Amino acid sequence: MHVPTAAEIFANGEIPEILFWVGCAGSFDQRAQKITKAFTQILDATQIKYAILGKEEMCTGDPVRRAGNEFMFQMMAYQNIQILNNYGIKKIVTACPHCFNTLKNEYPELGGNYEVIHHTTFLQQLINEGKIKIKEGGDFKGKKITYHDSCYLGRANDIYEAPRQVLEMLDAELVEMKRCRSKGLCCGAGGAQMFKEEEKGEKRINIERTEEALETNPSYIAAACPFCNTMITDGVKNAEKEGDVKVLDIAEIVAASMEVKAG
Repeated sequence: MHVPTAAEIFANGEIPEILFWVGCAGSFDQRAQKITKAFTQILDATQIKYAILGKEEMCTGDPVRRAGNEFMFQMMAYQNIQILNNYGIKKIVTACPHCFNTLKNEYPELGGNYEVIHHTTFLQQLINEGKIKIKEGGDFKGKKITYHDSCYLGRANDIYEAPRQVLEMLDAELVEMKRCRSKGLCCGAGGAQMFKEEEKGEKRINIERTEEALETNPSYIAAACPFCNTMITDGVKNAEKEGDVKVLDIAEIVAASMEVKAG
C-alpha cells in the first residue's frame, strides 16, 4: 500500500482533496495503526485524492496543552500550521477526536484555518453520497454493537449522530449503554491522562465504562477514538472477555463491510 505524502503531491503542482491527519496514536501505536490502515483502504477504494504529511506531521499539541505547557503547545501548533499553509491545505480529516478538536477549535486563533472533519462524519457523508455501499449480511449480521461516545467528539463537539448512522447501516442491532450521548462516561484517557500515572480511587474509569458496555451483552464495542479503543480494550481484557467481545473503530467496521466502491 502506497500512501501519498503532501510533499509528493505538491511536487507535481497539485493539492490533495483532503489531508488525512494520522495523529500520534495512529502513527505509532500498533493497535491504532490498524485503524489508520482501515481508513486509508476506504480512501483508496473510494478513489479520493488524499495525502498525509508523513514525517512532517508533528503532534497537534493537545496533550501538552491539557497538561499545562502552553509554550510547548504553541511551538508545536505554529510548526504544524506553517507546514499545512505552505501546502495550501484546506480540508483535513482525522480519526482522532483529540486531533480533531485541537485542529478545528484551537488552531484558528494561531492562524490555522481549515475545514476539519472527524472520520465518522466523513464516512457518513461517503455513505450518503453512495461512494460507500455497505454489503448485506457480513460479519456483523444479527450481532449486537454498542457505541462508546468519545468526550472530545461528543460533549466537546456535539457529534453524536454520524457514528450511529454509520453503524445503523449494518445488519446489526445497535444497543445503547445507560450513560450515552451527552451523558456518556469518559474512558479515562482524556486531558493528557493517557500519558500520566492514574490517581488513587476505588475503581479505574475504563473498568467502569467497560462494565457498562458489557452490560448490553454486545458482540462488538464500537469506538471512534484511538485512546478510547485502548482503554476499553484493556477493560475487556480485565474482564477476561476478549474472546467474546471485540473493540473496533468505526473505520475498521466500515472497511470490513464495504461492497461497491464508486469513483
